[in-house]
Amino acid sequence: MLRGLIFLLTGLMALAGPATAQTRAPAPTPSRFDGWTAAIIQADWRDGRGHPIQAFDNARRDLVQGFQRAGFSRADMIDFSLETDSPDDVLSGVRAKAASATRGCLIYFTSHGAPDGMVFGDAARMTPDIMANLVRNSCGERPTVVIVSACYSGIFLNALQGPNRMVLTAARRDRTSFGCGADERYPWFDGCILESLPTAADFLALAAEARACVSRKEAEAGIERPSEPQLFVGANMQMRLPTLRFQTAS
Repeated sequence: MLRGLIFLLTGLMALAGPATAQTRAPAPTPSRFDGWTAAIIQADWRDGRGHPIQAFDNARRDLVQGFQRAGFSRADMIDFSLETDSPDDVLSGVRAKAASATRGCLIYFTSHGAPDGMVFGDAARMTPDIMANLVRNSCGERPTVVIVSACYSGIFLNALQGPNRMVLTAARRDRTSFGCGADERYPWFDGCILESLPTAADFLALAAEARACVSRKEAEAGIERPSEPQLFVGANMQMRLPTLRFQTAS
């Protein structure tokens, strides 16, 4: 009887072996952002008085991770801090990465802003014309999303418009944004992008959720002149964006 039981167990193990060996993990789902350039640029590291703060650096670091989780490849992503990288290195680095990852572009700036431009390290302020030239020369006619987190960043909206573009800014051209102090983890707009990324289905949903988040935070803080983040979506991007879905935790 014992020999019969051993024979039966051996047979069952033989049957189970091949089935186990043939089991394969499912292949990862391809991302809609494969081959997209993504550039996250921290263009300042100081508060309004020139003292070092961590908010912009925190935002750059965590935005890189957040957009990776949303489906952007780290191999096609670059990030810069103007505290350590030169303005020329940033401009040439974005163009070089866009030349190798050619399916689309995401360019994200976080910095201080003024009515005439955005702080760009210790270089002259980045004006709308300079930013528009960078985006045009790097990304051309491919689908492109530009996000500018800075006070008065609405000044960039008109210069960046195009049928293949989505442009999201942290504020109107005549309004400040908030959260760039030493006691803040992130600028408020960047924090709202990070809060919204895990659940947003696509860039349109991300813009809507982030704008609602900013409005909520400003209302809770009693801000009398809210920043009013601005959004532009070109005709071609209106059709394309719903097909460019983020990878989400669900």
